[in-house]
This record gives sequence, structure tokens and C-alpha cells, in this order.
Amino acid sequence: MQPQPWPEVPAATARVAKSAFRREGSLAIRIRDELGSWYEDADFAGAYPVRGKPGISPAQLAVVTVLQFTGNLTDRQAADEVRGRVDWKYCLGLELEDEGFDASVLTGFRERLVDNAAERVIFDRLLDLVKERGLVKAGGRQRTDSTHVLARIRDLNRLELAGESVRAALEALSAAAPGWLATVIDASWQRVYGQRIDNWRLPESQTAREELAVQYGRDGYYLLERVHGAGAPDWLAGLPAVQVLRRIWIQQYYRDGEKVIRREEREHGLPPGRNRLASPYDLDARYSEKHGMGWTGYKGHFTETVSDPADDDPDTGRAAAPNLVTDVQTTHAAVPDVAMTGPVHDNLEAAGLLPGEHDVDSGYVSADLLMSSRLRGITLPGPLLADTSPQARTGGYTQEAFAIDWDRRQATCPEGAVSSKWKPMRQHDGKEAISVRFATATCRGCPARDKCTSAAWSGRQLFLRPREIHQAVTAARAGQDTRQWKDRYKARAGVEGTMHQATHVTGIRRARYLGLDKTRLEHLAAATAINVIRLDAWYTGQPLDRTRTTHLQRLDLPRAE
Repeated sequence: MQPQPWPEVPAATARVAKSAFRREGSLAIRIRDELGSWYEDADFAGAYPVRGKPGISPAQLAVVTVLQFTGNLTDRQAADEVRGRVDWKYCLGLELEDEGFDASVLTGFRERLVDNAAERVIFDRLLDLVKERGLVKAGGRQRTDSTHVLARIRDLNRLELAGESVRAALEALSAAAPGWLATVIDASWQRVYGQRIDNWRLPESQTAREELAVQYGRDGYYLLERVHGAGAPDWLAGLPAVQVLRRIWIQQYYRDGEKVIRREEREHGLPPGRNRLASPYDLDARYSEKHGMGWTGYKGHFTETVSDPADDDPDTGRAAAPNLVTDVQTTHAAVPDVAMTGPVHDNLEAAGLLPGEHDVDSGYVSADLLMSSRLRGITLPGPLLADTSPQARTGGYTQEAFAIDWDRRQATCPEGAVSSKWKPMRQHDGKEAISVRFATATCRGCPARDKCTSAAWSGRQLFLRPREIHQAVTAARAGQDTRQWKDRYKARAGVEGTMHQATHVTGIRRARYLGLDKTRLEHLAAATAINVIRLDAWYTGQPLDRTRTTHLQRLDLPRAE
């Protein structure tokens, strides 16, 4: 790559584009006029060699990628738009006669970004520009939410997964070493694995399906033994499909002597969902459930700014700044939301955009995060999860009913009894805690014992977090019950519009590509497209989504006296 400056719009292209879009205008034209160029070839220098024939400008390909997601276009459709739409040529600074490029160029561009860990350049450069213009800044208010993303694979049951894993390995071996494979298998393998393994082709009876599962297991072990055996080329065992087969067989089968046994949940258990491979073609996709819905794939976490209505222009009602996406995180589906609050804050801090208030739902909040966020100067007003202890479920004495004297290191129960032991400890997850016990004799004769503990022989026991965390949690729980807190927290619901825009406008509900890295790049490009759409709407004073009105509502009726 030989970096070139961003091209000016040719006179002929400008004349035709302005004439063609005089009435309705075009996002591509307006965004070029307002933002100019926000990418430079030098931004992508690390992903390209310095020798060879010069290629297409990566800065232009980055803009094409963003425009592609503003309309949820395929690579082929995006390449056709570059070739045939004058407003896209205007945005890219191309001559009217420019023939564009083949759709495969976009695939190669994405692969270069992923291979060189440059996925965030697509998102960060536009964010840097709007930050320079003062449209986003630190210390304000932001909100975060996540949405489920379906992987670009079929949902496979365990039987399909086993058969398809063997078939994928056979396909790879037949392409890489057909002569060797012909000496290892016979025609019967073609009948079983010659076509894609689909559930509707498999036997219906449970007995036959169990027998088929064992056959798949034996075939998989046989193939792995031959690949690693004498006479096989050394490099065969390193084929990705063979390595995947080995990993899936570790998870799905084990052997007792010569007997092949499929793992079950209760006996020789399957690995947890966060580690279990769901497909031989996408090794990063995981199965997860949330709010009663299960899916195989990923999660996308989007963080955006929240404009203050008090800063709106009183004459026009225009917001002082648009709500823009400031961070994007992509994980496999089994990663809990609470694990991403810290990484989101890390990225915002690196970008110089730490918020003063970060609105999130209960999935992103914990006692420790309240404290760690406070140390960064961030208020985390998400609702804490409800108490699920037996006492809370039955209306008994919850932990909040006990008076804690931190200086004397003792607790007093609602009946007036004082604890007998106070012992700092470390819980199984490594967190610091305090074990507070009440004497068995004290609790045994208590008339409110049934409200307090279900222990048959011992007294009530409390597990407290350290003083600072305990007091922060107590204050947070008390605050979130107030009307003022609830009214202010209503702004968090606005992030649902971002989730809708990401899934319905840019099309990220189902991943376009295989693997976590490419899906992360997709989400970063989608977030950049959302920012472009919102900047265009803000510059032109147009609402992002007009409220639908009926014919009756449109009538200019006189007001009733």
C-alpha cells in the first residue's frame, strides 16, 4: 500500500450528484459534505505490505464498509452501489467513469483487519472525529445494553454435531490428502458422510439414534487414530478440521477399553456451555439462555451517550448533540453481562470518554462493580438484583433487618439478640466477606426462629461484604426505591432504540461471518454506521424515527372551550 490523500470530489461527479439528489438529498452526499474524510490510508498501513502493485485505497474501502451497513447490504450489493450510484461516487471522490471493484475486495479488506487486530480502526476513527468536534465528551451520561446475535451456522443437536464433525474432517482430508484417505476408508463412508448430516435424514427411533451416535463415535476415533498413526503425513494432524474433531470428541465421547460411550449430563458430564463447541465450523459460538430464550452465537454490547434535554435549543428543539455509540463489545453468548461492565469502562477510559453516570440494567451491576466504578468517578445506577434468600421468599428476617455495628464487630437481630462470632473470610469465588454467627443457644429458644433460619441445630449465620461495599449496597437499594431515582432511570430505556437500530437497520441479529473476531468487526462497522445515520439526522434536523399518526390525528380540529 502506498498511502494517498483523500481525493477531492471530481467536478463532473459533484455536478451530477447534486443535480440528481437536489430534492430528497442523500446520506452519502451529506455525510461527505459534513465530515469530509475521517479515514486515511495511513490508518491501515499495518495491515498492508509496502511492496507490490498498489491496491485500492483502504480508507475508501472503510467508507464503503460503513455505507454498506447503513443499508444492510451484501458485499456484492455494496460493490454494485459503488459502481452504479453517483452519490456513493461523490462520497468516495470517484470519477463518474470509475468501474469500481469486485465484491471479493471487501472480503480481503476485512480479513486484513482481522489478521492484524485492526478491527477497531473502523469505529475509533469516526469516534475521534466527533470527539474533536465536541459532540462526545467525558463526564456525561451514557447507557449500555446487550442483544443476542445468532451465529452463521445451523443449530445442531448432539447427534448432528457428531456426524457433521466427522464429515467436516473427511472433507478436509479428501481435499488435502485424497490418496492417503482412499487407503484408510472404503465406500461405506461415502454413503454415511457423503451428504450434509440433517436431522430429517436420521432415524426416528431412539434406539436407532443411540446406535448411530455410537457409530459416529467409533468412526471419529478410528479417523483420529489413522491420522496420528504410522504412515500418515505428519501435517495431517494439524489440519484445522482434524483438530476440531479431536476437541469435539473429548467433549462428547470417552472410551472404556474398546467400548465407545457418549457422555451424558449426569455421568462423565458434558463441559459447561461456555466451553462446549456447538459447531465444527464456528468454534467461538456458544449456546446460552436469557429470559427464557436460548440461542447459539454471540452477544453484542453497545454503549451510547445520553443527551440532556436541558441542553436542547429552546427555539428549534434541536438536541445539543446526537446520541452516539461510544463503545462496542462482542462476546460469545455464554459470557454474562456483569463480566463486561469493567471492559466497557476500560475502553471508555482509553478513549477519554469515561461517563459520570452509566445507566445499565441489573445484569451489569454487582456490589463490587459499584465500588470499582465509584473509584473511577462513575455512578452506576442500575438496579441491584433482588434478594433471593429463603427469608426474602417467605417474608422472614432478611439481612437488612439486622443492625450491624462495624466498630464493635457485631450484629443485632430484630429480636434484640447479639451475634457471638465475627470472622473475616474469603468466599469460594475469592471475594472478601465476613461470617457473622449467632449462638445456637440464643436462637434455639427464639419465638421468631421460623422467620429467621431453617437450620436444625445451629443459629442464624450472616455473610457480609466488607464495610464499604455493604454500605454502598444498602444505600443503593434504598435509593432505587425512591420516585426521583425511578424517574431519572427511565432514560436507560432509550438504549432499546439502539438495539432495534443495530438489529433491524444494520442487520446484526444474525452474524454475517464465522468466528468471534469477524463478528466483532461486523459489530464495530454496524456501530459506525449507526453513528453516521445519527449524525446525518442531527445535521439535517430530522428525527430518527417519526411517530406514526392516523388520519384522524392529522385533522386540524378546533380546541374545545
